[in-house]
Amino acid sequence: MANESLNSSALQDFLVDAQVLLTQAEECLQHLELIDNDPDACHCLNDTLATLVTRAHNLGLLEVASYSKQLQHLLETAHNPSRLPGSALPALEECLTLLAWQLELVDPYTGRLSLDTDEQVLLLDNLAAALNTTSACASCHSSMTPCEHPPHNAREATGQQTTGN
Repeated sequence: MANESLNSSALQDFLVDAQVLLTQAEECLQHLELIDNDPDACHCLNDTLATLVTRAHNLGLLEVASYSKQLQHLLETAHNPSRLPGSALPALEECLTLLAWQLELVDPYTGRLSLDTDEQVLLLDNLAAALNTTSACASCHSSMTPCEHPPHNAREATGQQTTGN
């Protein structure tokens, strides 16, 4: 596997930087909760996720890069990416919370994240529903990103609220 020989120093630097980027994304979300549809906060959120995607991809952290890219793609493909409906903010917060957990669980030696994707698919689908856009899996296809999601029930993704972790 490509990640087995990952430079430990580069990985540690990424994990520190990723925490800073995640904090910045969470601050953008808090800003959106205070000032509805602020375009600067929307752009900041998108730019922050794009940076995280690039850094994770360059290091070969495929799981983190893929999830972050799907999240960024959903936000980009919203009907108006500079305006996020208030109803989408709780779903976005859940997605960022999962991203925080993923960063905590990245193997510090290999960079691998050995988790199933069921929860991320559910949360991305919930966000897609809140944004009135296509599902996360459709996002993978439209962006020509390989879809690695397990089959899931679409009704669960759009009709069920997730519980706290």
